[in-house]
Amino acid sequence: MKLTTLYSFLNEDIDLIEKELEKTVHSDYPLLSEASLHLLQAGGKRIRPVFVLLCGMFGDYDIHKIKNVAVSLELMHMASLVHDDVIDDAELRRGQPTIKAKWDNRIAMYTGDYLFARSLESMTKINEPKAHQILSQALVDVCLGEIEQIKDKYNMEQNLRTYLRRIKRKTALLIAASCQLGAIASGTTEKVHQTLYWFGYYVGMSYQIIDDILDFTSSEKELGKPVGGDLLQGNVTLPVLFALQFPELKAKLKLVNSETTPQQIKPIIEELKKTDSIEKSFKVSEMYLNKAFRLLETLPKNRARITLSQIAKYIGKRRF
Repeated sequence: MKLTTLYSFLNEDIDLIEKELEKTVHSDYPLLSEASLHLLQAGGKRIRPVFVLLCGMFGDYDIHKIKNVAVSLELMHMASLVHDDVIDDAELRRGQPTIKAKWDNRIAMYTGDYLFARSLESMTKINEPKAHQILSQALVDVCLGEIEQIKDKYNMEQNLRTYLRRIKRKTALLIAASCQLGAIASGTTEKVHQTLYWFGYYVGMSYQIIDDILDFTSSEKELGKPVGGDLLQGNVTLPVLFALQFPELKAKLKLVNSETTPQQIKPIIEELKKTDSIEKSFKVSEMYLNKAFRLLETLPKNRARITLSQIAKYIGKRRF
């Protein structure tokens, strides 16, 4: 079953958000519009808008209000991807040339800044001061996560706590904010939107860990980018942290640097896959998911809760 099948009943509202995204990224400067649309039309799971919509169903659901939150969160996510690709010197994103590859680093950086600005502008349509505080803090944390990732590139001496803090800022907090802001925009109680925040946080942690596993276990076609791309770019992920516990493999991993080629890294990846590093990483992901499921049980049972549970299960079982 495809992920999109789980929330197909939202298709009409998702289509509305897609049109709103296209309208929001439009600029009087054709190059900005073209670059923004290039990434937008490359596709994506739109998982953050989906979380916004589903969590909005715990309150007074109004698509014409909540769409602004969904657009804001997706644009913030897109902006971070554009900047990521510049930092990582990435040529492909979702199987398509990145903005920095199609144009250049300067165009990519300004496009990312433009998307961040549009994200904040979209949220101004929500008259909830707390919502603006949450979004601003999420943006701060995304930036901190990116700085930490740059600082720790090729650092094979970092620990598990450093990694978890990084993916919290890089991924989990934006998904948590999507859940919480969707709930706030629909007028839920503080207890409900706080519970949904932590649900989103735990799901986000699991989601990123699975992504980090798939970087080693999927094919280039499935990933839309080279296998082991994270390691090539110096990003030390959970499977690598576990693999570093094997002395011979650690010695090889410590030699990986910015000059390492995909051909040179291939045997290291194969060796990593022969250890229990992948299995251990899946267990950590499952731990976070179980926490998310327990929180869901405390919320009112409705279609949204059932769908959130199904999405969380899907995320935990992803293998490509």
